[in-house]
Parts: sequence; C-alpha cells; structure tokens
Amino acid sequence: MNIVIVESPAKAKTINKYLGSSYEVLASFGHVRDLPAKNGSVDPDHNFRMIWEVDPKANGRLNDIAKSLKGAQRLILATDPDREGEAISWHVLEVLKEKRALKDQKIERVVFNAITKQAISEAMKHPREIDGALVDAYMARRALDYLVGFTLSPVLWRKLPGARSAGRVQSVALRLVCDREMGIEKFVPREYWSLVATLLTPRGEAFEA
Repeated sequence: MNIVIVESPAKAKTINKYLGSSYEVLASFGHVRDLPAKNGSVDPDHNFRMIWEVDPKANGRLNDIAKSLKGAQRLILATDPDREGEAISWHVLEVLKEKRALKDQKIERVVFNAITKQAISEAMKHPREIDGALVDAYMARRALDYLVGFTLSPVLWRKLPGARSAGRVQSVALRLVCDREMGIEKFVPREYWSLVATLLTPRGEAFEA
C-alpha cells in the first residue's frame, strides 16, 4: 500500500479514483500545526528557534495517517506545489517522525498543477525530496509574521480601538528586508573625497561650494 497525503478531502477522493486500489489518499485539511499565540514561540536570541504546536483539530487526522502507515511501502506527500503546500508536507512529515510512525517507508514528494489522471500519473513518475529552500522561506515568513504581530499589535490596540492584529505582514515585509540585504551585499566600497571651496561673487561676497 502507498499512502498519499493531499490537503483537500475533495481532492483525496478524486485522486484515489485515478491511482487505484494500491493507493490510499488522505487529506491533511490544510496546515496541521502552527506557532502558539504566546510570547516565546519565536526566539530571536537563539537563532530564531521556533516552537510548533499541533492544531487540536488536526490531531485525529494525524493519528489516522500514522495508523495507515503500518505496513505501507511509501509515503507520498502531494500537497499543493506552492510554499504553503511545501510547508504542510514538511509539518506532516515532522509530526509523523515525532510519533515514530515511520519505519522503512520510502518518503517522496510529488507536485501537480491539475487534478487530471494524466497530470497525477506523470507526477508520480517524478518524485523528489521536500524542497528545503521553500520550507525555509515559509519559516522566515512565519517568524516575521509572528514577531511583527506581537510587537505592533498591542500598539494598534491602544491607538486604533477595534484593530485585531498587525501580524499579517507576510511576503511583502520579507521582500523589503531581502531587497535591502541584497543591496548591502552588492555594495562595493570606493574611496571618495568631498572638496569644499570658499568662493567670491563678483560683488566680493564669500560663499561655500
């Protein structure tokens, strides 16, 4: 048996029909864990260490996935091909490792952009590993989201009654930081001189230039 993980239960049913009886397709129902909404979930003083907490609603689904892995040959992570999808696959895999649900199963990551038999069959022929760069990008975005939110939200609550959170900074703020950092890295220092001269107008008035 091969266990396939996708995000949506609707997708799971359709994909299961395409893959056949040697596959069992299960849904994660989106993200399965996140940073707890309390101080200390991201620690900038210790290399931005992040503490993850499993969503109580996801616990049952993760237990079902863990049970289904008994006797399975492969775990195929087939969540969405974007950054969030990559993160969900990584989270599911990390939780399964913590539960010691993985034995000798081969772990594969597949992506497809269309829910058709041809697209899915083709994706299954080209598995890869989880993209560490995409997971890192997700974690950087999530850490920035959390840190800015916890710093600015109390200010918003005082200054703008009714405001809920300043945490949804996401990719825009991260892009600004990255662009600035790349500009710093590309900067080539060159020696230069500023020359100041005292000059006189035709009327004999002095000025600096």
